[in-house]
Amino acid sequence: MPIILVTNDDGVHAEGIRTLYETLRKMADTYVVAPDRERSAAGHSLTIHRPLKIQNISDRIYSVSGTPTDCVAVAVEKLLPEKPALVVSGINIGPNLGDDLTYSGTVSAALEGTIMTIPSIAVSLAVENGAEPLFETAAKIAAEVAEYVLENSLPYDTLLNVNVPNLKPVELKGIRFTRQGKRLYEGSIQETFSPWGEKYYWIGGGIPRWEHAEDTDITAVTEGYVSITPLHPDLTNYKAIDFLRERPGPWNTKS
Repeated sequence: MPIILVTNDDGVHAEGIRTLYETLRKMADTYVVAPDRERSAAGHSLTIHRPLKIQNISDRIYSVSGTPTDCVAVAVEKLLPEKPALVVSGINIGPNLGDDLTYSGTVSAALEGTIMTIPSIAVSLAVENGAEPLFETAAKIAAEVAEYVLENSLPYDTLLNVNVPNLKPVELKGIRFTRQGKRLYEGSIQETFSPWGEKYYWIGGGIPRWEHAEDTDITAVTEGYVSITPLHPDLTNYKAIDFLRERPGPWNTKS
């Protein structure tokens, strides 16, 4: 039976990861290795300036005093009996769409799996405005995608970023393959003061603005579709290489 590694950035005790684990363990030998607390927006960071504490919470469930990326690295190298056939990161409470991907610990955990040549999926539930999260919907989609990947694998150096609308399964309109959209936040830096008048800044909130295009992850989820966006670790802008080569600059001067 294949091994699936489940992780997240909301912490090992989050409802989303519990629901995902209970669903995936029916189809594979599933382990949970996740942060011991919420590590949202940790990005693709590794803990290198202090040791990590691992706690065996119960059979096949471990917590790590580090980031989601730490969890995947430690699980694969030290905790699992063999290299997993699949890494599934989630279920994140809240979407990971557009430019949010660069901050997301959920997506970064799947990215780490991909770097380690393991097929990987990030799964997020697009809960907005304090609505009741329907984790079972996202878990059902995650299981279907996981089954496909276990049977067919993925293209080399590719992970899937899956965002599921917070709807009942029968209310979903379908699945779209999408590209990463653009989503920015206005007014996301808040000023606050201590009781002694010291000024601090709090990052969060803000009014989201996004690009309205039919083929983006944001549009798909907004319209009630599951969005599946293939991503890869290569950040090279290949078109820009030719653009820069063709223009005057220090790289094309002749001595």
